[in-house]
Amino acid sequence: MFDYTILHWSTFLTAAALLNLSPGPDMAFILGQTLRGGQRAGFAAMAGVWLGALCHVGFAALGLAAILASSALAFSVVKWLGAAYLIWLGIAALRSGGETLLPSAQQPVASPRRIIRQGVMISLLNPKVAIFFLAFLPQFVVPGAGPVSAQLVLHGVLIIAVAALIEPPLVLIGDRLTARLRASPRIGRWIDRTLGTLLVGLGLKLALSVK
Repeated sequence: MFDYTILHWSTFLTAAALLNLSPGPDMAFILGQTLRGGQRAGFAAMAGVWLGALCHVGFAALGLAAILASSALAFSVVKWLGAAYLIWLGIAALRSGGETLLPSAQQPVASPRRIIRQGVMISLLNPKVAIFFLAFLPQFVVPGAGPVSAQLVLHGVLIIAVAALIEPPLVLIGDRLTARLRASPRIGRWIDRTLGTLLVGLGLKLALSVK
């Protein structure tokens, strides 16, 4: 079982690395949370995104993603929910005025649990991710190498494992670069406005997207 060639693994791992390095809502959320709350927030964001991606892997293995890909109504519903959620998060960042970076005594920093929930929702409410897994993973299914569902799960989990090698260093670097900047209310407002604009833009892009 799972008898693959070196060429298979090199092609897959290269594609997985490029996938995890590509910009998108997930990466924007992870880096944005790192800028706003440091390592703890960044790692919580990563955990949420990974959990959401793991759910997409399960959906693809079970064939549920095929329903989303074939149903225009299902795709539209998930797309608009995801777009609305991204825009809502973006507006919240725009309105914060930097308080998420320099919270007052009356405004506690978002808890890791809340950030994890947000990460899961951002990942789950992006139908492009579901369709991507449905289109990407089957390309690496090898006849005779094992049950198709098991191969899909294996490669899907390995994509998340590659993310676990790529994203933590980005969080650590981002936290170190912004450790001093977070002490400045002006920089805090700038970061929140940049993040808010980015999230709103990604939400609008998702809303205008087609299959």
